[in-house]
Amino acid sequence: MTRLPQPKDWIQAIHAYVPGKSTGDDGVPLVKLSANENPLGTSPAALAARAAGAAQHPSLYPDPDSTALRQAIAMLHGLDPARVVCGTGSDELLNLAAQAYCGPGDEVVYVRYGFSVYDIAARRCGATPVVAPDNFYATDVDALLACITDATRVVYLANPNNPTGTLTARGEIARLHAALPSHVLLVLDQAYAEYLSPEEDDLGLELARNHDNVLVTRTFSKIYGLAGDRIGWGFGAQAIIDTLNRIRGPFNVTLGGQAAALAALGDQDFVARSRAHNSRWRQWLADEIAQLGNHGLTVIPSHANFVLVLFEGAVSAETAFNALMQAGYIVRWPKGQGLGHALRITIGQEADMRAIAAVLRDLVSA
Repeated sequence: MTRLPQPKDWIQAIHAYVPGKSTGDDGVPLVKLSANENPLGTSPAALAARAAGAAQHPSLYPDPDSTALRQAIAMLHGLDPARVVCGTGSDELLNLAAQAYCGPGDEVVYVRYGFSVYDIAARRCGATPVVAPDNFYATDVDALLACITDATRVVYLANPNNPTGTLTARGEIARLHAALPSHVLLVLDQAYAEYLSPEEDDLGLELARNHDNVLVTRTFSKIYGLAGDRIGWGFGAQAIIDTLNRIRGPFNVTLGGQAAALAALGDQDFVARSRAHNSRWRQWLADEIAQLGNHGLTVIPSHANFVLVLFEGAVSAETAFNALMQAGYIVRWPKGQGLGHALRITIGQEADMRAIAAVLRDLVSA
């Protein structure tokens, strides 16, 4: 009998990441509010730089160290560029953190309703994922700490969290870190940090600046509107960054991507406009849905560029999902994450938000 190559058991246990849909079941394109993309698009300066960068030397490899981009990131945030690493989106860095510090017999801890990549990152290196209970869809620091054992190597925490939008206060982040053993790596996934006000900042970058077991990751996919270019970055102790540099892709950020991200950092006016638009229409949509609370709809308070809506009345999440699709909109129905009773709705243009609210009002009043 012919034997075929066999993957490791822990690879077979992975449920592949399911991206947000962009079309209906019939293949017709819909307004995509399922992937937390920036409804304002991309900074014109970033688009121009991207085109110029990609066309300049297409036969040459990009700078393998993303030197200029790392320096610009460091300057904007007051960091040491030698302690910044760039990745193919923050996803690459989240996966590398587990790959670098975990293996069979080790444990990776994260909160229930956390980003689905954490489970994949743990399993792909043979580690055991350990899921801590939530506190009404938010992070429970005490529950996380109760899961720490001698086998724990990495703790993941998204702040703000995806898919719930909840925020863990800086004092709780500091308390979590202070209680962790020094050999446990705390990975703070700050993909949505730019949507926060200065008062809401969890000071994760300061933790990473001052401690040897903290890695902060960020992305250009959200507020910077460069999701298609897959650019992320991380900041941590020199030893952590040196380790990640050993195993990351050698040319992991493209020529055009480096140029676009560099220009995007320089256009903070676009970032401010994106933040203001998001804040206004996130609150508007949350207020509109809150008025439907007597019909079983609940909005989880969000600090990101989406809202998570619970459907616990006569109208189910599935019914709402299909109705929105019929109206031309695709949102995220995260049933694979234990949230079959919820929809995650990205904040879009004003017309999109008004249309979403109208569909939900019509549904509950039918």
